[in-house]
Amino acid sequence: MSFPADLTAALSGTSLHQLYLWRRSGLLIPEVSTGRPPLYSFRDVTALRAMAYLRARTSLQSIRTAFGTLRSLNFNDHPSAYQFETNGRTIAVTDGSGNTVDLVRHKGQMAAFTLADIFRPFENLQNQTVADFEHPRPRLTVNGDRLGGWPTIDGTRVPYDVVTQFLGEHPDEEDFDDLHYYYPDVSREAAGDAVDFGVEVAATHRGSAA
Repeated sequence: MSFPADLTAALSGTSLHQLYLWRRSGLLIPEVSTGRPPLYSFRDVTALRAMAYLRARTSLQSIRTAFGTLRSLNFNDHPSAYQFETNGRTIAVTDGSGNTVDLVRHKGQMAAFTLADIFRPFENLQNQTVADFEHPRPRLTVNGDRLGGWPTIDGTRVPYDVVTQFLGEHPDEEDFDDLHYYYPDVSREAAGDAVDFGVEVAATHRGSAA
């Protein structure tokens, strides 16, 4: 499953402009496609969320240095495979043996975080609350083992965007009745969550360069 830039931005807590800059600088190059439009993997989305989490706590230069050091020390797995920590001045990574390696070469007490931490809502650099990753809305689910991590209606395999395309941004009662006919497992509340998330994804285009 590949993720377009707008959905990637909404799930990771980045902006389209950040994604563009990070692609251009090589900080994170999409696994699926670097063309227009760029397409990201589920691992890319996870790594980008970690980067957005770090960016709210430390400088971009530290992140660039840290990820460059990862490669120079032969941490060759995808960045989503590692656990990072930061004290606001430096970034460290825990390797497969449980050893912590300082990636920016400073001393200090670290604040470790796991995927569970970055999957929870957090404030990004723009002081925006980034939605819960596994449940970007109460009745939407992101599961790497279901449709490659594409957001779906909770308890179903119905993609959120199938619902948003069916209903549009301003559905009426008849629209919901028609949706229930074709997708009886999708409740009105879940459909409303899908529409709300779809509006957020679409809003990433406004005033941003993809």
